[in-house]
Amino acid sequence: MNIPAIRHRSTGSDCYALDENTVVLNLTTGYDVEKVTVYSEDPFIDEVRRLREWKGVPKEMTRLYELEHTVVWTVELTPKYKRLQYWFMVEAEGERRCVFENKICPEAEKKRISIEYFKFPWINPADVIKPPAWVRDTVWYQIFPERYARSKEFKNDGRFREWGDFSNPNWRDLYGGSLRGITERLPYIKSLGISGIYLTPIFFSNSDHKYNTFDYYKVDPDFGTEDDLREMINTAHGMGIRVMLDAVFNHCGHMFFAWRDVWENGKSSKYYDWFFINSDDFARDDFSTLDGRFYTFSFWAGMPKLNTNNPEVQRYFTDLCIHWVRDFGIDGIRFDVGDEISHSFLRVVNRELKAVNPDVFLLGEIWFDSITWLNGYEYDSVMNYPFTGSVGDFWRDKKMTAKEFSQRLSFCRSLYPRQINEVVFSFLDTHDTARVRESCKNDNVLLQKLAILLTTAGSPCIYYGTEIAMRGKHTPYTRSTMPWDEIEAGKYDGIKSKVSELVHLRSALDDVKRDKTEFVFDERYPRLVCYKKGNVTVYINAQNSSVELNSEGKVMFSNCYDKGKLKKDGVLIELRDES
Repeated sequence: MNIPAIRHRSTGSDCYALDENTVVLNLTTGYDVEKVTVYSEDPFIDEVRRLREWKGVPKEMTRLYELEHTVVWTVELTPKYKRLQYWFMVEAEGERRCVFENKICPEAEKKRISIEYFKFPWINPADVIKPPAWVRDTVWYQIFPERYARSKEFKNDGRFREWGDFSNPNWRDLYGGSLRGITERLPYIKSLGISGIYLTPIFFSNSDHKYNTFDYYKVDPDFGTEDDLREMINTAHGMGIRVMLDAVFNHCGHMFFAWRDVWENGKSSKYYDWFFINSDDFARDDFSTLDGRFYTFSFWAGMPKLNTNNPEVQRYFTDLCIHWVRDFGIDGIRFDVGDEISHSFLRVVNRELKAVNPDVFLLGEIWFDSITWLNGYEYDSVMNYPFTGSVGDFWRDKKMTAKEFSQRLSFCRSLYPRQINEVVFSFLDTHDTARVRESCKNDNVLLQKLAILLTTAGSPCIYYGTEIAMRGKHTPYTRSTMPWDEIEAGKYDGIKSKVSELVHLRSALDDVKRDKTEFVFDERYPRLVCYKKGNVTVYINAQNSSVELNSEGKVMFSNCYDKGKLKKDGVLIELRDES
């Protein structure tokens, strides 16, 4: 038996409350394991029943995920008294091993050692992770406001480049995109099937991206006014579209009032402890902070790092968030560089914002396994970069089989509890990455990737312009202006209508939103991706040739498919009639 592969902890995605009555247990083993049984019961039941030994009630577990080297087994339990004590029996090739918290041993030895059982102490309703329910049903559309749309009332005062001229851009180039421009394009966004928009920062700054914020309470004048922001939000809400703003609380811009005060007054500034300053000689105009004189975002001197451990900083930015939620009615906040913000601050802002609006959505920008932040008291969700990497790798590595790809996707799902998986923020590209079309040999492959995104559990996001296959290998070319004249002339109608069809299909088929996927493999076609979600079956042909399908369901979406033949780079989504 592969004992080193066996692992479980009574926390995180291994052990969690799914709801106020149900506990989910997951155990990881090697592929050699044939059967897993969990023995569970109330930890105090032996005292009531006057038993000599606590044993637990057996229940067989089922396979949940198949990963590259391991298997994850799962079971749902409904403890009558809300408490749970448990251990596992693992069987492989005629061997049986007992798995306790402190020992994995043969069954015959369990009476000769000091046993520590696993425990789930109590299902406290307040501790059950409950992301806002509406997020599961939302398809997001990320907008970089400066490059999305000018208002019809726009007049160039000489500071703005010509829309569409993206030759030799830099981070200070302005094109005149605005909040009113977004408001005027909301019907277009709605027509795509979008139900949520996520805006990168909109507050006062001297850059095109606004991640070096100068004033968090002031809408950047080039984007408009507070009234323009309210109008955009109210108009979006009237169309059934939620709005999420970007919060840059890890760092600020060099003209933020507190940093300016520190720069001018040094240690005598009352804001000195709002930052991480390590040298008396910090106030120099060196571009880089590689010398460590103060901490910054990366090593950019113009973005000093805020001390979110400081109660005064926590108060300032919590009040700011309350202002956004209460006075503007925003539905969500995305926390930039969300892994470097203190946990203590996130707990404060979560508690106080949920008191204002329990349904507000808190999203963290984290690029790796983020279970530490997903405890129900900090973020509701995180950006699903492991998913993005897995999808990208499948098309980069032509030797990767569909089974290996399924293992990569299953790994992503194994990181978090089920309720998190159903709201995790998944995407193919953002303003921080190459546009997804750059890694696609044609628009058909783009549709394949979008089909996976939009039939996977989570809260998917489409970067503006991806619906028309916009390109851009690196910043700033990933943030180019939206070609509205060409869109309105019908140049992109083909790809746009296909993307819109996929987005609307997600809204129509509830099964694709669920965190339950059954992969199906065909030895004849090692790069034919096929998975079932309830009554829905998805086929993605990444072979170099056509494949024959025995399809009997109703075709809900197809591309490069004809009469049972799924061509190279093709997609088929069908619905089986189970009546």
